[in-house]
Amino acid sequence: MKILIINVVCGIRSTGRICTDLAEELDAQGHEVKIAYGRDTVSEKFSKYAVRIGSDIDVKLHGIKARLLDASGFGSKKATYRFIKWVEMYDPELIHLHNIHGYYLNIDILFQYLKSCHKKIVWTLHDCWSFTGHSAFCDAVKCERWRTGCYACPQRKEYPKSFIDCSERNWVKKKNIFTGVKNLTLITPSDWLANLVHNSFLSEYPIHVIHNGVDTSKFYPLVNDFRSVYNLKDKIIILGVASVWSDLKGLSDFIRLSEMLDSKYQIVMVGLNEKQRKDIPSKILSLPKTDSTKELAYIYSSADIFVNLTYCDISSMVNLEASACGLPIVTYATGGCKETLENVEGYAVERGNLEAVKKKIEDLYQNGICDKKKNRKINKPHDKKSELMYYMKIVYKDNSSVGGGVF
Repeated sequence: MKILIINVVCGIRSTGRICTDLAEELDAQGHEVKIAYGRDTVSEKFSKYAVRIGSDIDVKLHGIKARLLDASGFGSKKATYRFIKWVEMYDPELIHLHNIHGYYLNIDILFQYLKSCHKKIVWTLHDCWSFTGHSAFCDAVKCERWRTGCYACPQRKEYPKSFIDCSERNWVKKKNIFTGVKNLTLITPSDWLANLVHNSFLSEYPIHVIHNGVDTSKFYPLVNDFRSVYNLKDKIIILGVASVWSDLKGLSDFIRLSEMLDSKYQIVMVGLNEKQRKDIPSKILSLPKTDSTKELAYIYSSADIFVNLTYCDISSMVNLEASACGLPIVTYATGGCKETLENVEGYAVERGNLEAVKKKIEDLYQNGICDKKKNRKINKPHDKKSELMYYMKIVYKDNSSVGGGVF
């Protein structure tokens, strides 16, 4: 079978790695696969799958339009027309959408084609952008206007940032664009997101839940010299990881937490940009973003406790990666984060309750978590093999099967 996967990136970050994991599995089973992507680089390993949509200039122009006119998803017209011509020549039997936002596709042009192509369509949703008038993470501010119609978006200044608010117009346009597609099946990585989708204008479609899985052949406890390199041998390392840090991802909360913990603890934050690293308090060890799974596994393995203070997450991959490396998890009960704690040592607390976070950290210390670390056993989070198995069963072989949960 010829399969086309569409996502903003290919082989990097969580959604990009999900796409290449699927491509490799499908390739191994004898299918022909291409991944159409919109931005950033692709490693040589995945170049055989990769097809670029548009160019860096197209992305920048689309981003400018989104910033000025609150029009994320409504730029890139020429790039999308060119891409649709390529799709028609490639003629896939199945089209699998992932993140179609990110300033690289025109959703109106894309869905005009999808509604007329008579092909099987699958759409894996990784956030809330598809059914809101602007926001990708409406739950961060507990907004539910998307249920009946967006207006005066409280997250206008968050991704995709805009100087003006056109969320009311965008919600109506998205409803018209995204509904009425024959042979469309939706996938979500958490029951939490599936419940939101079920209450949105996308509820006309069948919705399956396939939890994200972690590759335990890459993420597992590894002996390394991280503590020696950073002179942290006697410290209790509290680790936070994000690909992009902001207050919605817990940046300010980590800074406040560092002021609440005593000197035996050392907070390490991975993924900060250059400006954030300059501004971060000296008591926090700040590290830049890395796309190396091995380097991440080393850092996870060196820590004592993983803390996730995010206000916006659908199904936290960093929770899964950290738990696979043997770490106990303390996370805000945000979105689908609680679902990542199945079969692992983990605790969910109310968002913003840093006193509860501090208590869980101190309880873990009092219970000897640092001593246990010497004989760590691998937790059993949702694993990549199960995720791929469900995708093969639901999406690529037998779409009538229910595996993984269905609404």
